[in-house]
Amino acid sequence: MKIGIVCYPTFGGSGVVATELGKALVEKGHQVHFITYSQPVRLEYFSENLVYHEVSVSDYPLFEYQPYELVLSCKLVDVVKYEKLDLLHVHYAIPHASAAYMAKQILASQGIHIPFITTLHGTDITLVGKDPSFEPAITFAINNSDAVTSVSESLKRDTYNNFPNVKKDIHVIPNFICLEDYQFDNKTKCQKKMYAPNGERLMIHVSNFRKVKRVEDVLRVFDKVRKVIPSKLILVGDGPERPNIEKLCRELDTCNDIRSLGKIVNPEQVLSIADLFLLTSETESFGLAALEAMAAKVPVISTNSGGLPEVVTNGYSGYMSNVGDVDEMAANAISILKDDSVLNQFKANAYEQAKKFEISKILPMYEDLYKKVLAESGK
Repeated sequence: MKIGIVCYPTFGGSGVVATELGKALVEKGHQVHFITYSQPVRLEYFSENLVYHEVSVSDYPLFEYQPYELVLSCKLVDVVKYEKLDLLHVHYAIPHASAAYMAKQILASQGIHIPFITTLHGTDITLVGKDPSFEPAITFAINNSDAVTSVSESLKRDTYNNFPNVKKDIHVIPNFICLEDYQFDNKTKCQKKMYAPNGERLMIHVSNFRKVKRVEDVLRVFDKVRKVIPSKLILVGDGPERPNIEKLCRELDTCNDIRSLGKIVNPEQVLSIADLFLLTSETESFGLAALEAMAAKVPVISTNSGGLPEVVTNGYSGYMSNVGDVDEMAANAISILKDDSVLNQFKANAYEQAKKFEISKILPMYEDLYKKVLAESGK
């Protein structure tokens, strides 16, 4: 199949999943065309079956805001026509689904039929999508997609709850992991001494540092743990909450025990040296960061909101607590970290949990949906 993938090219989960999906499809022999405004951060290689098309928006003095959705639609028309694509797969509803619909109508007027699939990832539904001004457009784009997927049962429920006029069936296809990317030798793990020189336990958090991630709770949990067990914390990522995090770090006097590494394209190597992953989010549509941690044999301390209960098994691959319950999170963290045998068992369990989301199990679900959509559209 010739597949066009539209996504945000950033460090966010939707862009990461879309990029890794495209690369996996290429490995299966499909031809994939990425269409977005810059090269996706996870797209580090190209092949004859993998192509990137940049969407360039001209900066006319007339426009106070650049018309990205319109330009994207026109780019989709161009790529579909001249690359003879079979279907489009757009990730994140805003504005990709509506742009795909517009492109589909333009192409139909020229006698070209192109079906499109929309994948919902989370904040396009649970945060941005809650703005009433977006509701008519999002509802229309979802209902007029040839197929719709969500990354969790939780997000599927949220979509129907937040958009009562959505009538389209939503297929749940979870996010995935490529376990081969998380295999490191002992030499790599020796780097742990750089961050925990005296054998301290090493905790880690990875996110985009937005309010919804509640990174301040990460610091509070860490502060409680380090008072019982010698520990260090690595923060991976950056975002609008960074100043508040730095302020709290100084208030708690934890700065000397925390290393901030900023944005990292591939966090696998850093995850591989950690003992525990902290994810204290207000909500997660799926919890891709938690899955990545478990693939690196790192148990997870998280909240129990959104799709996280579908990813983390409480008491097996980690522990889940109510949002904001830093006392319980810290107690659970201590119970894992205080004993080597307990920690090693949780590490092994985390890896077994991650196996359930191996890409080899998830990719056929997308391929089957592609074939179904193409058959229904007569292609």
